[in-house]
Amino acid sequence: MLESLALKLDNVFKKLRGKGLLTEKDVTDALKEIRLSLLEADVNYRVVKSFVESVKEKALQQEVLKNITPGEQVVKIVWDEMCAIMGKKGGTISFSPNPPTIIMLVGLQGSGKTTTTAKLANIFKKDGKKVLIVAADTNRPAAADQLEILGKSIGVDVHRESGKDSLAIAMSALAKRLYYDILIFDTAGRLHIDEELMEQLREMKLKLSPHETLLVADAMTGQDAVNIAESFSNNIGIDGVILTKMEGDARGGALLSIRAVTGKSVKFIGVGENVDAMEPFYPERIASKILGMGDIVSLVEKVKKNISGDSLLNLEEKIKKDSFDLEDFKEQLKQLVHMGPIEEIIGMVPGGSRLLGLVNSGPGYQKEINRAVSIINSMTKEERRNYVIINGNRRKRISKGSGTSVQEVNKLLKNFFQTKKMIKAFSGKKGKTALGRALSSVRF
Repeated sequence: MLESLALKLDNVFKKLRGKGLLTEKDVTDALKEIRLSLLEADVNYRVVKSFVESVKEKALQQEVLKNITPGEQVVKIVWDEMCAIMGKKGGTISFSPNPPTIIMLVGLQGSGKTTTTAKLANIFKKDGKKVLIVAADTNRPAAADQLEILGKSIGVDVHRESGKDSLAIAMSALAKRLYYDILIFDTAGRLHIDEELMEQLREMKLKLSPHETLLVADAMTGQDAVNIAESFSNNIGIDGVILTKMEGDARGGALLSIRAVTGKSVKFIGVGENVDAMEPFYPERIASKILGMGDIVSLVEKVKKNISGDSLLNLEEKIKKDSFDLEDFKEQLKQLVHMGPIEEIIGMVPGGSRLLGLVNSGPGYQKEINRAVSIINSMTKEERRNYVIINGNRRKRISKGSGTSVQEVNKLLKNFFQTKKMIKAFSGKKGKTALGRALSSVRF
């Protein structure tokens, strides 16, 4: 997520940090590169213009230029401005003081609205809320079936009816409101914006009087997502945005532009296809990731959720003693599967964007993990503890035992070696890694 923009900005800031003192020309040249990077990331040009002007005004102040760490001062100014354009606090759901809270999701067909309905319900259910999700999209025949399957998978009630229009279904579901804390309505969408769709949604909003009307938009469409948000905001009125498909090739334009253009905050971001792959949006964390500062808070939350305390303590001890071996590598690979895409995890570590090229990921990620585990299982204990003894003959034996090729064994060993290099790259003076520091801060 946003790796391309993060790498480009990292190169800009590397030049600034390398200078003892900054001149006005240094700042101006850096801002030209930042401006180009943001435009290439599909950030709205008006937002970029305002952003660069604000950063320049603050970065050229004498207390910044004459500071002992002027490069870091400029990075902090850029971080502050990024948080400001995305919204200092991020979006929060306005729950009704008298339940139920009614949430209406709107958006174009194909934006992931139905899946997002279930993801949102799943988040609220985990918070102990009783949720009803309503299949009020009659434009897409499979929408109700999809929502019912998703509802069963997370243990949430689904209201659906056949032979009725969207408004009739919505009003029928509303009659059940006394039995639930939250009602979420999945509404109809189209492939494009038209007056008929807007009129239908306006009428439903009038009848439901939702506490939150949230637009679901595809982050991969870049400026189109911003234009769609502006149109829905003007024609229907929205309280916030949920951006889907942030785990894909989203360049960041929509995320960095929507609030500045519409005045509405991004409240959640979808980061995968699974029903639990949606997160509250925190501007400070996103800004930190974009600027190479990592996102240690999110990393700790992920670790706390997926890895046991004993395992963390053991890993920390191995890192301290530089005794991380193939057996440890296997266990970490297995646990990483539960934490999500590896590039996402690396991106949470300060400076991790520089190491993303070392990581292989993608649709075959799970198969790669299984293959690697199989290869390591075919090694002897001695080989796992001391990989340097694995010569050509041993590699042939291991490949035969794991049902893989010698090339795949070589690839596994290369990845292991790169992982050890990565751990050393993060090592502090006392041998404690940045990741280790994050992990050791977790309390169970």
